[in-house]
Amino acid sequence: MNSRLWAPSTEVIGNANITRFIESVNRRYQKQIKTYAELYDWSVGEIAEFWQAVSDFTEIQFATPPRRIVDDPYRMPAAKWFEGARLNFAQNLLRFADQHTALIARREDGVSMRVSYAELRQKVARLARALREMGVAQGDRVAAYMPNSVETVVAMLATASIGALWASCAVDIRPSAVIDRFGQIAPKVLFAVAGYVYKGKRYDSLADLTAVVEGIPSLQRVIVSDYLGQRPELGRLPQALAFEQLLSTEADCDFEPFAFEHPLYIMFSSGTTGKPKCMVQSAGGVLINHLNELVIHTDLKREDTIFYITTCSWMMWNWLLSSLAVGATVLLYDGSPLYPDADAVWEIIQDEEVTIFGTSASFIEHIRAAKSSPIQGFDLGGLRQISQTGSVLSAAGFAYVYREIKSDLHFNSISGGTDINGCFAIGNPTLPVYAGQTQARGLGKKVKAYDRNGKAVVDRQGELVCEAAVPSMPLYFWNDPNGDMYRDAYFSIYPGVWRHGDYVVIHGDTGGMTFYGRSDSVLMPSGVRIGTAEIYREMEKLEEVDDSLAVGQRHQSDERILLFVKLKPEYDLTDKLIDKIKKTLRRNASPRHVPARVIETPDIPYTLNMKKVESAVANIINGRPVANRDALINPESLDFFRNFSDLEK
Repeated sequence: MNSRLWAPSTEVIGNANITRFIESVNRRYQKQIKTYAELYDWSVGEIAEFWQAVSDFTEIQFATPPRRIVDDPYRMPAAKWFEGARLNFAQNLLRFADQHTALIARREDGVSMRVSYAELRQKVARLARALREMGVAQGDRVAAYMPNSVETVVAMLATASIGALWASCAVDIRPSAVIDRFGQIAPKVLFAVAGYVYKGKRYDSLADLTAVVEGIPSLQRVIVSDYLGQRPELGRLPQALAFEQLLSTEADCDFEPFAFEHPLYIMFSSGTTGKPKCMVQSAGGVLINHLNELVIHTDLKREDTIFYITTCSWMMWNWLLSSLAVGATVLLYDGSPLYPDADAVWEIIQDEEVTIFGTSASFIEHIRAAKSSPIQGFDLGGLRQISQTGSVLSAAGFAYVYREIKSDLHFNSISGGTDINGCFAIGNPTLPVYAGQTQARGLGKKVKAYDRNGKAVVDRQGELVCEAAVPSMPLYFWNDPNGDMYRDAYFSIYPGVWRHGDYVVIHGDTGGMTFYGRSDSVLMPSGVRIGTAEIYREMEKLEEVDDSLAVGQRHQSDERILLFVKLKPEYDLTDKLIDKIKKTLRRNASPRHVPARVIETPDIPYTLNMKKVESAVANIINGRPVANRDALINPESLDFFRNFSDLEK
């Protein structure tokens, strides 16, 4: 078992929201739940009771209460949630209207602003009125090609308040990738900026914006924010309006209630195997799932300041903004978290007295490799939780957090996906933290690990599945009238059971989970299943290796492992280093993990959400086409692998 790194104090346990939630459940349902394991078993055994309890505990505001919580949670993908209920998503996020700070916006060049809940409600009301006057109505699509800014938040809330559907992409994504996403859903309005900042540079994005607008014929209006402080020249965009001008007319909040399952967000898959799939998620489903995860699991309270490194291309942006429903302060950061260096983030956390900080595994591994030690240079006394997601974090990465960032905090490693706009595995501030493990399966998620025969296993690697519906699962995929794409994506392997595509172990002793990477990237040398994360964990221990990627290559009627390594600048791939890599894998993993070849590469491909892309490289190495280079944040990295493959022929 991995080592225990932290355990909560009696005070932390006593003050935790989850402790109060258990007390409320015991009172209402005459239970005697004492442990998380008992709470979890109840949450997946009495699914309707659980989600009713969540809606009550988090005080979701219904215009009309539900007549039934769920018809049949085991009918996937067609379960019906909170039938008869009506609510407005934006109203729930704007339930506070006081001078408490709602948003702190920080930009890497030092520009910052603060917005109170009263001001935020006013901005949303004014923009919602302007959208209505443009003809935007219930069911229309509104898209954003925007930075992580106050304007983007206001636009999302205004869109949700009138029942339109929201979709967003970060402003630094290439126009072709944006068109691949937005072009499918035919938005009526696009929010945008003409420039942004990143790594110390100001970028003029007007040409990219123009290309996007020209590629989406459904657009009737383009609303451009004066993000960089100077009004852009919009001569080539006759349908353009200035964002700031739309906020000049007084208006009152008008929150029309919609059905619980009224569509809210259109989220996009990574698109590494073709055009991104467009997943439609409901307002009520997203709201209740986010509040379950934020309030009960993350322990978010009104006095907190929560900061997640994200862009509006990633579902963590949507997840973060639901913190407004708690009345907490949300810190928005736009720019590189490593500019001018890794200290920039910790300075913000110190100065803004951040209590909950969220980031990716790649950020933690980067600062660990750089031997950064925030504990030495910053006052992080108020920081009580670090949340981590995006990809698998090594056990050494967990230990680094407690050694070099802060010894007494809740490290909340979470894993789920865009697909459910939430987490299948998540933290709990009343449980210990073990290196390399998420703490628990999420409440209300009937998660199992299946072996190759579709049998649930514990303490053995298997496929992550969910045996019952969750409110935030997609309503449907866009342009999928018969539901064929939806069923093929999640239910084609285990009919009636959601197959998520992760390779995991559920630990019987701790209840936690260890993730081993995507199951569709599992290697099969001589028929033995190997998770790529097992290889990456060992590579992260080597001081010479900056990053790595493992793929399987067809070879002599079998599969062999090719390991590509990106080395730190001061190292070369010598025979001695190759030998060290192989010995490390043989000793710490198994002989099956040892690659047939170790090859140096200048870069490793990542998706827009900063996840490694084994599939694209495997396709190249095995002579298959790569469907969508623009789904990557660094598509030029594939050129090396294509050249390598050509030389191998």
